[in-house]
Amino acid sequence: MHSWRQILSTLALLSSAVAVPASSAVTSAPAASPTVPYASDDPNLPLWNESENIVPEPIRSSLGLGASVLGPQNIPIELQNPDLFAPPSTDSGAVPNYKWPFSLSHNRLQTGGWARQQNVNAMGIATALAGVNMRLEVGAIREMHWHIDGEWAYIIQGDLRISTVTPEGQVYIGDVSQGDIWYFPAGYPHSIQAKNTTAGGAEFLLVFDSGSFSEDSTFLLTDWLAHVPKEVIAKNFQVNISAFDHIPSRELYIFPSAPPPVNPQSDMVVPNDTPMPFTFAMSKVNATQTSGGSYKVVDQRTFPVSTTVCSAEITVEVGGMRELHWHPTEPEWTYFISGQARITVYASSAQATTMNFQAGDIAYIPPSFGHYVENTGNSTLVFLEIFRSGLFQDISLTQWLALTPPELVKAHLGLDDATIASLSRVKQEVVGPAH
Repeated sequence: MHSWRQILSTLALLSSAVAVPASSAVTSAPAASPTVPYASDDPNLPLWNESENIVPEPIRSSLGLGASVLGPQNIPIELQNPDLFAPPSTDSGAVPNYKWPFSLSHNRLQTGGWARQQNVNAMGIATALAGVNMRLEVGAIREMHWHIDGEWAYIIQGDLRISTVTPEGQVYIGDVSQGDIWYFPAGYPHSIQAKNTTAGGAEFLLVFDSGSFSEDSTFLLTDWLAHVPKEVIAKNFQVNISAFDHIPSRELYIFPSAPPPVNPQSDMVVPNDTPMPFTFAMSKVNATQTSGGSYKVVDQRTFPVSTTVCSAEITVEVGGMRELHWHPTEPEWTYFISGQARITVYASSAQATTMNFQAGDIAYIPPSFGHYVENTGNSTLVFLEIFRSGLFQDISLTQWLALTPPELVKAHLGLDDATIASLSRVKQEVVGPAH
């Protein structure tokens, strides 16, 4: 039998043998046992890129996952989509498809141009916004028309002249060039014509504030008059019926014409008299520079007429990424202008899917879904974020953690003081490669 004195003496000796210096004991308290296992450090990078001359296989050998393909393969598509064909182990559940390449859209060819669209019929998740990619040769006209949805546009290349008339009879004519935008509210009649410039016409992106919008269901001037008796047309305009001997028998949609005058003032019936312009020179906005790229935002605060659609133009340098974030109430319709990217969308309830994107692709991310956009190529990534809202809003994960009580963050993530202190209290929007 040992006395209590002997037991206490033995415990004291053991304690002195493993004592930690006071200076380190304060900052290196033993870590608490995890409530759940710690997240894995297994690598989950894309396993190849579209330019590699390989036959891709759905195998992550470092994780012991997957197997070779024994049947036929569509190799070009698999090369473009490594994170679908060989997903990272962090993917889980069944997130609806949120990628659509314009290359898969049916193209409508016209004399003088073409148009292809994406709406909810192509990508079922995209219920709030739809897009059209359009091309006009020099002088070609997208005929005078209107539609039930608001229209926002971005010039990919070239120069255009647009015009509209408001319900109050006010008029606006303006020119837009590469990187500029316009906006027409729902129901406002308008026209689009390519100017005579060195670009050889223009190509542009149209975004509509409804996912069910169809470019084939717009209200066209020629289509309307082709379905009204000529004597009614003559009575409406109070002229002889012979004045309408040469109106088209069906819609024109896109058609060739002489280019508009160089000076927009000489193209005006009356001077512009709308309270606000319907165009905005986004190309002349100074971008905000960050450690990994740049961004510029144009919303109702700078372009007041655009009440239902706003946008951000983002550039991400090689190795950088659009930071982890989400948009509180509005979906994001993303269009990739150049470069290669990957996005992981987190949809709550342990659901996440990673996809890869190239120039000309569209991503659609529902409200509040967490995501990032990473540059996975070897050139600058450029894309547009477009929202069905007058105001641009996002929430940065880094900023949220930086502005939350540190002990609360430690309790969730087990971060040390140095890591928490390094978190930026200002949104970064675009971050550079990891240190």
